[in-house]
Amino acid sequence: MPRPKQWPHSQGGERVGLVCRACGCQDFRVVYVKHRPGGIVIRRRECRHCGRRVLTREVQV
Repeated sequence: MPRPKQWPHSQGGERVGLVCRACGCQDFRVVYVKHRPGGIVIRRRECRHCGRRVLTREVQV
């Protein structure tokens, strides 16, 4: 019996990282980046499959 395919960013068969809520894809491109005081980076990402956009906030350590 063939093994089930795993997602490219998986740990033990579970998806890890940003996942599109519309289509389940993990392939995003960054549309723009804003740097905020306090080491905060805001990125606008777009799903390469369905085009849905997502805003992420990251803290630079």
